[in-house]
Amino acid sequence: MALMAVPIALIVIVTAVDILAPSRVHLGPFLVAAPAVTASFAGPRATACIGALAVTAQAVVAAVRTSLVDLNHSVQLITLILMSAFVTYFAAWRENHERELVQLRSVATAAQEVVLKPLPQRVGPLRIASVYLAAESEAQIGGDLYAAARTEHGTRIVIGDVRGKGLEAVGDAALLLGAFRGAAHRQADLSALMEFLEGTVSSDLDDPAAPEDATEDRGEAFITAAALDLPDAEPLLHLINCGHPPPLLLRHGRISALEVRSPAPPLGLTEFVTTELAEETFDFRPGDIALLYTDGVIEARDGDGTFYPLAERMAGKAGKGPDALLANLCKDLLRHVGGHLGDDAAMVAIERLPESS
Repeated sequence: MALMAVPIALIVIVTAVDILAPSRVHLGPFLVAAPAVTASFAGPRATACIGALAVTAQAVVAAVRTSLVDLNHSVQLITLILMSAFVTYFAAWRENHERELVQLRSVATAAQEVVLKPLPQRVGPLRIASVYLAAESEAQIGGDLYAAARTEHGTRIVIGDVRGKGLEAVGDAALLLGAFRGAAHRQADLSALMEFLEGTVSSDLDDPAAPEDATEDRGEAFITAAALDLPDAEPLLHLINCGHPPPLLLRHGRISALEVRSPAPPLGLTEFVTTELAEETFDFRPGDIALLYTDGVIEARDGDGTFYPLAERMAGKAGKGPDALLANLCKDLLRHVGGHLGDDAAMVAIERLPESS
C-alpha cells in the first residue's frame, strides 16, 4: 500500500535528524506520529508493525546518542510503547466497527430488496420506471415504499413513506405493501382500497400483544401514502393522497402538481383524525408523465441548506420516457447534495403511451 510509505518515511526522517541534532534537541516524541497516522487508514497488524519500527528507531537513537538506560530516552521509549499499543487498539476497534457496518448494510440492502419488488416496466398502456436511493448514513434503512398491481380495468400504484427508520420502519412498509398487493385487485374502487389499508395499519399499531413501551412508541407511528388508479380505457388518473407530497405531472414540458382538494391524514392516525377517503380525478393523456416521490427527494439539501427544487429541475430533465427522466433526476439530485443523501429517497415515473404503442 502506497500510504504505508508515509509513516515509514516519517520514522526514517525523524531518526536521522534526531541522531544528527545537538544533544539538547530531542525529536523522539515525534515518532509517535507514525503509528497514529497508520491507524487512520490501516488495520491493527500494520499499525503494530509501524509502532514496533518506531520503538526500534527510538532505541537506535538512544544507543547512538547516550544509552538505552538514559532516563530521558527510557521515558520516551516507554511512552512510545504505550502510545503504539493504544493506537493499535484503536485501529482494531475501527476495523471491527467497519466490518459490522458492512454487514449491517448488507442486511439492510437485502431486507429492502425483499420488501420493494421491482416494478414492471410496461403495464397495459403505461410505461413505468422506479428508483430507490438509500441514504449513506450508517445502516439506517428507511421505510420508503412503492408497489404496482394489475386490476381488471387498469393499474393501481401506491407510494408511501413510513415515519422513522430501521427494521421497524421496514416492517411497517412490508405490512402496507402486503396489504396493498393482496387487496388491490379485489377492492372495487380506490376509496375502499385505502380504507382497507388504513384499517390494516391502524390494527397493527393497536396490537394488544405488543409490549407496553413499544405501544407508546408506536402511538407516534404513521405512514404517508398516495394511491393512484389508472384505467386502461380512459386518459384519467384517480388519486387519493394521505399526507404525502403531491405527484407532479409533466405535460408538453410544463409541470403541475396534482393537488387534491380534500387531502386525507396519513395512514394510522384515524384515532386522532376522522376523514373521508375520497378519490379525485385528473387528466392523464398519452405522452403525460406522472412523477411520484417521497420527501427524501424534496427535503434533500445542498451545502447552503437549500432544498432540492424538484418541480423546477423536472422540467429541465425530461428525456425520452420515464427511465431517462429518473436517470437525469437522480444524477442531478446527488449533485445537489454533494453525493451523500441524508434520507432515503424513492421516485416512480409513469407515462401513458399512445394507443398505437
